[in-house]
Amino acid sequence: MSKIDPAARIEDGAVIGEGAEIGPFCTVGPHVVLGPNCRLISHVSVTGHTTIGANCTIYPFAALGGAPQDLGYRNEPTRLEIGEGCTIRESVTMSVGTPKDAGVTRVGARGLFMSYSHVGHDCQVGDDVIFANSATLGGHCKIGDCVYIGGLSAVHQFARIGRLAMIGGLTGIRGDVIPYGFVNGQHGHLEGLNVVGMKRRKFTRERLARVRSFYQDLFYGPGLFADRLRRVQSQASDDPAIAEILTFIGEDKHRPLCLPQDAVTRSA
Repeated sequence: MSKIDPAARIEDGAVIGEGAEIGPFCTVGPHVVLGPNCRLISHVSVTGHTTIGANCTIYPFAALGGAPQDLGYRNEPTRLEIGEGCTIRESVTMSVGTPKDAGVTRVGARGLFMSYSHVGHDCQVGDDVIFANSATLGGHCKIGDCVYIGGLSAVHQFARIGRLAMIGGLTGIRGDVIPYGFVNGQHGHLEGLNVVGMKRRKFTRERLARVRSFYQDLFYGPGLFADRLRRVQSQASDDPAIAEILTFIGEDKHRPLCLPQDAVTRSA
């Protein structure tokens, strides 16, 4: 049986999963699907066409499924989908999508979204991410699995962050971040690889050495960046991580690539 506090407001049409707990002063809209064993602690607002997976815990004053912060939105029935096992802390906001894109904002499973973090409209966020306090995504961003975004950092609309990348605190992301990259600085630039994250994923010393060598060849080798990129294509077979980075760089994109600060002038 679900446990719903008498002070909560559940509108007709909402689907509440078995074992869910909805605390006082929560509001759940008519098009919401709340998965089994979810827990809304108190003062949580879930509106719009929003689906939340099982075993999520949502803290006070989170607002999920609200209208996108887009002046062109006209109350279309776009969606927000949140995967299972997420922890969504105080005052987090996540918007539904817009008709300008696929019409859906997707958040993967087992994410930790700390207080005041924001997922903008039409974002696609992977599994096992961590957004520290006030980490903010503009619209249409694509965030890979196991990405960490530091506190008070902001990601420009349409930017991509590859799998297992790490963004330092107080960082502004204006370009695409390669998988496994570590980005820092007020105007974010690559400072190397997320070696700590790679070690946690059981990268051996030999694998780390191969990927580091590839990184040096790509960003610090002789010639223009386009020439270096062509030369390192042959290394794709050396390691799956190298192939993943090269595939990421070659995919369709709206934003320029985030580069090391001391390599920017050599990237033309």
